[in-house]
Amino acid sequence: MSGQAVLSRYYAHSAEGVTDSEWQLLSDHLISVGQKAAQKAGHFGATELAEIAGLLHDLGKYTVEFQQRLRGSTIKVDHSTHGALIALQHFKHNPLIGTLLAYSIAGHHAGLADTRETSDKQTITDLQRRLAAKELPLLDDTWKQEIDLKTDINKLTITPLNTTNGIAFQLSVLGRMIYSCLVDADFLDTEDFYNRIENQPARDSDYPSVIQLKAELDQYLSQPKFQSGSGINTIRQQILSTARQQAEQSPGLFSLNVPTGGGKTLTSLAFALDHAVAHGLRRVILVIPFTSIVEQNAAVWREALGTLGDLAVLEHHSAFNADKQDYADPNSKDKLRQAAENWEPPVIVTTAVQFFESLFANRSSRCRKLHNIANSVVILDEAQTLPTKLLKPCVAMIKELALNYRTSLVLCTATQPALQSKDGFEQGLDYVRELIPEPEQLHKTLERVSVEYIGERSDAELIQELRQHDQVLCIVNNRRHARALFESIRDMEGSAHLTTLMCADHRSVSLTEIRQRLIEGQPVRLISTSLIEAGVDVDFPAVYRAETGLDSIAQAAGRCNREGKRHSSESKVRVFRADKQWSVPPEIEQYAAAFRAICRKFPDDLLSPGAVQEYFKEVYWQKGKALDAGGIMELSNLSGTDLDIAYDQMAQRFRMIESNMQAVIVPYLGDANTLDQSEVGKHIRALEFVDKPGAVARQLQRYLVQVPERGLKALMAYGAVQAIHPERFGGQFLLLENTGLYDPECGLSWDNPAYLSAERTIF
Repeated sequence: MSGQAVLSRYYAHSAEGVTDSEWQLLSDHLISVGQKAAQKAGHFGATELAEIAGLLHDLGKYTVEFQQRLRGSTIKVDHSTHGALIALQHFKHNPLIGTLLAYSIAGHHAGLADTRETSDKQTITDLQRRLAAKELPLLDDTWKQEIDLKTDINKLTITPLNTTNGIAFQLSVLGRMIYSCLVDADFLDTEDFYNRIENQPARDSDYPSVIQLKAELDQYLSQPKFQSGSGINTIRQQILSTARQQAEQSPGLFSLNVPTGGGKTLTSLAFALDHAVAHGLRRVILVIPFTSIVEQNAAVWREALGTLGDLAVLEHHSAFNADKQDYADPNSKDKLRQAAENWEPPVIVTTAVQFFESLFANRSSRCRKLHNIANSVVILDEAQTLPTKLLKPCVAMIKELALNYRTSLVLCTATQPALQSKDGFEQGLDYVRELIPEPEQLHKTLERVSVEYIGERSDAELIQELRQHDQVLCIVNNRRHARALFESIRDMEGSAHLTTLMCADHRSVSLTEIRQRLIEGQPVRLISTSLIEAGVDVDFPAVYRAETGLDSIAQAAGRCNREGKRHSSESKVRVFRADKQWSVPPEIEQYAAAFRAICRKFPDDLLSPGAVQEYFKEVYWQKGKALDAGGIMELSNLSGTDLDIAYDQMAQRFRMIESNMQAVIVPYLGDANTLDQSEVGKHIRALEFVDKPGAVARQLQRYLVQVPERGLKALMAYGAVQAIHPERFGGQFLLLENTGLYDPECGLSWDNPAYLSAERTIF
């Protein structure tokens, strides 16, 4: 594996059009990546580990074969495994450290692998096979003169849990965090080299500090509208003031248990910035359950941060369209788009899917940002929406971030889930501090609705009741049910429909119109699926909700009398059992059964904190092992110094949204007259001029509808869907060419022959 030097210089990167004297020396690259990775890992006490990972990651480039590749050879060269082997050898006295480094170094391009091959292995060669080193090119000893591995680490700097399985999980997180530091440092150093060669400006990483942002927020909150008022505004001010007074508490776990309408959005930001400034934390990360409300909350925060809002707030989610954001500084758009790669800005607004799936990921593109979660404040908005099938791994990750990564996490919700050990949740959260004392009393003070269970309703009975209201919201569990109800009231003034069969841009436009009609007192009769429940800012005097879990019912209640302008007795949330023809998934039926049990215990106060806590206990008790349905917590194992982590399996099994859905680009025109003139048309045309479509794909996210396999087959059978430039992109971009299938009020339909026979419009 080693031999005498055969070349005088070894390079990390080459460039066309310049002599090799301007190429990047391999030693320069390794030392620079080591320094960058060390700086990043300093936020969680792993400086030496990350530096060694950086020094060794490209060690395999000290081979004649790789240097020939830089000069035009097409031979494939494994340049990662040599560094992993040296890490194991260097730390043979402490195999745990060597193994953690080997995972990161071997996977810095291919991804973190499983330790050994398994039956459900699909993508990445297992680490054991790679470390067998049967076909590696000869490594030149020159690296020993150019790279100094003097650092000797005797122990890992993490606070261990009291179980072997718990420690194994902790080590898997540490390995992923080191990997994050390594791949980000590698990307940045390589980018710096090519920017210099191509005379491009260096990446701009100059962002406002949390101290500056706190000053902007203080100024914003000093406006008269936040300093005076009565009723609910006074209560919101008290909540805000009380939470801010807790900011000096030491970093860790917090709970913000405030009923809907209590001003959680601004209160959470104020606490987070105060807390960050008090303890030297770097950034604030807001994690929201659904894309439908990310933009809404990001806009509130951006406004609250005044002149720094545009530059400080990064939205990172599938529906974000940077081109539609009105930036005061046009350079902010490109800077923030680039920053989504590694989350460098001081304020991140993202989704639970993006946040948690990244924390369990194994690919560099998803993991690159993880080290920037350390030493930050994370606000988990609507924490009760975490999927029960992944609840144990999510809780374990929350605990670990707080314990070893100096991260403060705020469980921010109107219906606090029973996730603490004292609630009976096995290996649950400990030492969670409530930011607002006496939540029971606050609930009574902010009570704005009355909830009643009205039993079964046929569609005919339900429609008759809905027609009696000028402004009413009805939420059901089934998209077909929502469509059928809407068709029955479509003739009425103000009838409206919201569903995931509408693209994100379409839903945003519809919600803007609905809000305006509500404010003006005009009729609004909205039929929606549950997508409206996760914090969408609408205020109806009456809400009907199909039977489901208590947490969802509480969220539905948050769309009723939101501003507290009516007496609670006049603002009704009526829960009904839907017509038997509309089947619901077994899981929703289980939640509904738990809700009915709580109805019997708390008939007069279904939304009280006590009722909510009992509900979650009922649900979690029923679920048992299903709280880790994928067995994710069993994929990290430690026996003595033998560490076995199935990173690839973990990433495959941790999916917050499981489906075989296919994304279809829909021709939503907005105010445009033709597809050619529309926003979506502009992005489709852009695909003609790119080889790497990532940036365009992100812009098209707002015009996608996820279609099940059955629906896609129907659309393709009628020729209604065609691939865009399949010769270059395969089936990545599917366009709905039949505009008759996209209803301007209901979105996409694939099961109506009348629509399928409509005139086709080819783009």
